[in-house]
Amino acid sequence: MNKKLFLKSAAMTAAALPLVGCSDKDNRPNIIFFLLDDYGWADSSVEYGDEAYPRNQQFDTPNMQKLADDGVMMTNAYVCSVSTPTRTSIMTGMHAAHEHITSFTAPLPNIPTDGAAGGKLATIYENLTYPFTHGEWNWNGLSPVEGVNNTQYCTPMVQILRDNGYYTLHVGKAHWGCAGCPAANPTNLGFLFAICGNSIGHPGSYQSEDNYGNTPEKWSYAAVQDLVQYYGTGTHLTAAITKEALKAMEYPISEGKPFYLNLGHFATHTPIQADKRYYQKYLDRGLDEGEAKFASMVEGADESLGIVREFLEEKGIADNTVIIFMSDNGGHSVDYSKGTEPHRQNLPLREGKGSVYEGGIHVPMMVLWPGKTAAGTRVTTPTISQDLFPTILEIAGINDYETVQEVDGKSLVNLFTKGSQYVKKAMDEGRIADRKAANRFVIPEEITGIAYDRPIISHYPHQWRVENQYDIDFLSAIREGDWKLVYRMLPGELELYNLSEDIAEQNNVAAEHPELVEKLRKDLSDQLRAWDATMPIYRATGEPAPMPDQL
Repeated sequence: MNKKLFLKSAAMTAAALPLVGCSDKDNRPNIIFFLLDDYGWADSSVEYGDEAYPRNQQFDTPNMQKLADDGVMMTNAYVCSVSTPTRTSIMTGMHAAHEHITSFTAPLPNIPTDGAAGGKLATIYENLTYPFTHGEWNWNGLSPVEGVNNTQYCTPMVQILRDNGYYTLHVGKAHWGCAGCPAANPTNLGFLFAICGNSIGHPGSYQSEDNYGNTPEKWSYAAVQDLVQYYGTGTHLTAAITKEALKAMEYPISEGKPFYLNLGHFATHTPIQADKRYYQKYLDRGLDEGEAKFASMVEGADESLGIVREFLEEKGIADNTVIIFMSDNGGHSVDYSKGTEPHRQNLPLREGKGSVYEGGIHVPMMVLWPGKTAAGTRVTTPTISQDLFPTILEIAGINDYETVQEVDGKSLVNLFTKGSQYVKKAMDEGRIADRKAANRFVIPEEITGIAYDRPIISHYPHQWRVENQYDIDFLSAIREGDWKLVYRMLPGELELYNLSEDIAEQNNVAAEHPELVEKLRKDLSDQLRAWDATMPIYRATGEPAPMPDQL
């Protein structure tokens, strides 16, 4: 499972680069990875779809809109359906099914989170009507050292950045591994500086009045650490993390060192708690309490983005800083509002977090590389989370490196630079007349090195929630071009959708295209076998669920 991939020596690369401590300014670009949590495709005023949906009108997100105007929108960005697999695939460059981290990790070690983090709920899971239980997977996350049980051994992306002269910073949510395992501490993954990041997947509280969960009444492993100075100050967690990010950047800027900042906000994960700076105005607009709280959290994240960009301008480094904006999975699948249908937050996308339908895996993504990305463009070529590993390293000028793991991702640098410039030229020439046309404009593979129809695979062989949820649990999918096949493991069924015509995945056309179904299910099965992907296990027989081509 831990295959070595030998590339050119990292030492050769390091020797050609300025030493970390040298006085000459290193002009390689700074990189900020701005990652939100449980943040959906329609959860802002930025309109990724063919039209402005009603939900887009609920939010005031001027800084996200400015980033879209200044940079490039990646309109077919895919990630995993829950948090940890996305975060670890970025760090390893491996597909989640390949690294066998296919669900989120628990705060404590050796707890498979199939349904929830074990404990007193375990009996409930055993008594469910589902015929499946989980297979063996890496429920302790990733590890930079070999031999830790149920982890994926890897050379972390951030360690490569650090070894090649980047000052590496982490602020906010981490969630790469469980407590007691190396990945619970970001400094073990190559970060020179880390604050707030550990094994937790969500905060105990966003409120400083609750000490972010650090009170006797509220304390749990979800309590956010390292923010004592903000206790009782009225500072929402998102604002506190932003303040710490600005402090963290001061040192490498003052030393003229290129830096990588992993800015991982807990927002907009549960608990849904109001950012009091914005909450009342959303109530005044007629949103109910749940929606107003959520909208205030989104606006707090938007303000964070604006503050970071203003800070870069003030320091005179905005033109040499790349910003990558993304969410770790689709929007909430559990309704936090009143009197509405489940999953409606992500409309027109189907379902939400935990599902391989579009609402769970199709996320907002934007990239700004001043002078290289064409402003106000849309790139439609599908991308996936493991692509960020080689992408970030290429941005940093690091193309020769050694890893202990096999890297699955492909660099997106040509896609959002040359690709966005190709789109801008087509816009200027009138070949892209409107947004719908932009969302279907295909960039030739010879320009970017990435084909529009390359396989994008999603794999969730787990039960996420206590309740039976047949549109979330035990699903796999493959997208090639505009076509998407969904494998529902429980009933053993295959569904086919044309996403260019039916992004809501409401019209199953499998019966009309048997040859395409046959091709896609074979492609999906072949790749899952190549990765030795985890499959759920039948409780009655102990046998794994069949691959799609075995139906």
